[in-house]
Formats: sequence, C-alpha cells, structure tokens
Amino acid sequence: MRQRRWLELLKDFDMELEYHPGKANKVADALSRRPEAFFINTPKKILENLRKMGIKVIYPITEGMWQNLQVQSSLIDRIKEAQQNDSKLQEIWKQTEAGLQTGIRKHSDGSLRFGDRLCVSSGNLRTEVITEAHNTQYSIHPGSTKMYKDLKQTFWWHGMKKEVARFVSRCLICQQVKAEHQRTAGLLQPLPIPEWKWEHLTIDFVTRLPRTQRVNNTIWVIIDRLTKSARFLPFRVGQSTEALAEIYMK
Repeated sequence: MRQRRWLELLKDFDMELEYHPGKANKVADALSRRPEAFFINTPKKILENLRKMGIKVIYPITEGMWQNLQVQSSLIDRIKEAQQNDSKLQEIWKQTEAGLQTGIRKHSDGSLRFGDRLCVSSGNLRTEVITEAHNTQYSIHPGSTKMYKDLKQTFWWHGMKKEVARFVSRCLICQQVKAEHQRTAGLLQPLPIPEWKWEHLTIDFVTRLPRTQRVNNTIWVIIDRLTKSARFLPFRVGQSTEALAEIYMK
C-alpha cells in the first residue's frame, strides 16, 4: 500500500530513477553543509538538555554564520578556588615552603598539587568528584579498585582510597548487580522419604524453663517426619537416658 501511494504521487512527474550503489556514496563534507542543518535536524531532547545546562541555542540568520559549541566543566576551576580557602592545604603549603614537608608543590597555574595530582579540599567537592567518576554514563559504576586507580591519576586528598571504597559499598545499584564469586553449588541432596510413621524422628529440647511442681524444667520435643505429629514430654536436666526412654514409652 505504501508503494502504491508513492507510485500515484510520482506518476505525475517526468523523471528517471537511477540506482546509486552504496559504496559509491561518499561521506558528506562538513564544510559543504548548510549551517542551519544542525539545528533543523537536532532532536528536541538534545535541545532541552542544552537548555537545562544553561546553553543558549542561537539559530543562524544568514548562511555565512557558523556555530561553535564548547562545553567545559567548571569542576577544576572550583577546586582551585576552594584551595585558597582551605586552611589545612594552606598550612601544608607553608610547611613545604619552610622545608618541613615535601610532596605538595605549587603548579604554574597557581594550584596546589601532590606530584602531578590536583589537591581536592574537604567538603562537597570530594563527593562531587567521586559521584562524577561513579554514577555518570561514561563511568558505568566501576568497582572501588578501578575507580581509585582512575581518580588518583588526576586528584589527591588524604584518605582518598578509604572514601572511594566507602562510597562504592553504599551504592545501591552496585549491590543489586553484584556478581557471585562463589563456586557453583551442586545438586540438592534431599532426605529420604519415610515409608512408615514414627520411623524417622527429629528431636529438640526447650531448656531453662521455670520449675514445675514435679521439678521439671525442660521440654523434650519429638516430631515425626512423615505425619508431622509432635509430642512434648516434660523432664528435668540431669536425668539419664534410661529415664528418658521410660518417659517416651509412657
């Protein structure tokens, strides 16, 4: 039906249909495209995400206008600003300048670094760094070991490994999809089914009960595995097996 509708539409035009093989189709050159093409064919979901991030989309007026879209994280800049207000980092830097401590140095951009790793101040910035490295779509919830190895290439703070392990252990998604590292269990070994009542018994004792008038302080529970019948026999702790047999026979 769809082909029939297209034939009814195309029959009014004087044209020739020619087959163009796919291998002869070259990739379109980006410079030859119209600048409006990106914004015309952009899905609404992408435009909504750009607006949520505070990126203003300006539609071109003329064909010669080009659009440059640059997205840059402000996390590094906020970490550098927080270093100036962190009293502990500043104290460590003063001790390093005085020659009392080594490890932390000042980078050419003015930030404090432990080797080549950026020092992160305590507070919400550490949580934001860990969350970004664990919950985002490009990280896909790595384990604590891999996550620590990835973070330590860029960032540093005291107790970083413990904090990363604690964050991963509290992640609900990681706990739900946790892989089993145990050996596969064998087949079930069910108990044999009894053929007659009171042939297979299970016993249990309920102890430390208040003494009765007959000085009994324990209940002997006997259950038949076939009929599930139960007997409750009172006795006292310290009686011999012969006395228990007599109680059972009664």
